Amino acid sequence: MTNSIAVFCGSAFGTDEIFTQTAQELGKAIAQQGKTLVYGGGRSGLMGVVADSALQAGGKVVGVIPEVLVNKELAHPNLTELHVVKDMHERKTKMSELSDAFIAMPGGSGTLEEIFEQWTWAQLGIHLKPCAFLNVDGFYDDLIKFIEVTTTKGFTHSRFNDSLISSSSINEILSQIETFVAPEPKWGMVERPKEVKKA
Repeated sequence: MTNSIAVFCGSAFGTDEIFTQTAQELGKAIAQQGKTLVYGGGRSGLMGVVADSALQAGGKVVGVIPEVLVNKELAHPNLTELHVVKDMHERKTKMSELSDAFIAMPGGSGTLEEIFEQWTWAQLGIHLKPCAFLNVDGFYDDLIKFIEVTTTKGFTHSRFNDSLISSSSINEILSQIETFVAPEPKWGMVERPKEVKKA
């Protein structure tokens, strides 16, 4: 059972109102399902929106933020819990430890780095948790096509591509997270060379 969901998203609002609306809907949906929202701890952009929405719906919200961003007064002041960590590397590790699943909303390079690291860890068997793209208004269409290219060109095994959840529907993503079955990790199917018997 999924008890906590990490959401990666932009610290900006983006140019389209649908991004903000979807962040509100996602935070509310996570809270209404009785799950904990784990996120980057900020109060700006979509990060602040998804946190505020979950809190307003009575949900538990856990933030993880590096010291440098707290010092710039970017930390959300009203969270259920706020973990202040040393740097960005520790932030991602802590968020991974606290979360049972990962959803990427629209965002920039930081959002992409976060979701791809978790997806990579899943492939390596560091964890076996689902990763998802909430593809708001086709935001991730080109990226998903590129991921398919990495499969057809032999760099990503099809089972990992197939296990990556992508939908424009919040309910569909949350449903797939609950029924997720992790693929066998990358090295689990490697054929070991046979031992040569000594004469």
